[in-house]
Amino acid sequence: MEEKQVMLTAEGLKKLEEELEFLKSQKRGQVAERIKQAIDYGDISENSEYEDAKNEQAFVEGRIITLEKMLRNAKLIEGGEGETNVVTIGARVLLKDLEDDSEFEYTIVGSAEADPSQSKISNVSPVGKALIGQPKGAVVEVQVPMGKIKYEIVDINKKG
Repeated sequence: MEEKQVMLTAEGLKKLEEELEFLKSQKRGQVAERIKQAIDYGDISENSEYEDAKNEQAFVEGRIITLEKMLRNAKLIEGGEGETNVVTIGARVLLKDLEDDSEFEYTIVGSAEADPSQSKISNVSPVGKALIGQPKGAVVEVQVPMGKIKYEIVDINKKG
């Protein structure tokens, strides 16, 4: 079975590498120490500290496996700066909501680094999917749970 490519910006790649390094070099040791301390408390069959530490260990190991797989399948999104003709992954897009004339900016990223609170939306999200491949000035219609929204692409810039 072929593993799915993970689209990442240089910034996203760096963040995942840093998280993996932290988990391997520091967090594993911290969790192992918690387990050791919990065992020192005595009977582990009714020891909630031990159970909690083992659950955390399982989470950390699972996250390490996930990050290693993502990094193994990472495809770096080529950056470059300045204007671009169409929306691509890695582009910063200024949109205008045609209903209320409000403007806002999104950076289109791969799903692994999407973070709406940071205005980073996935290329596979409804808005991201509608924007990919569209030129500056285009009006796109996006189906969202509350209905359809129309956006005009005001500007497109490649992120550096």
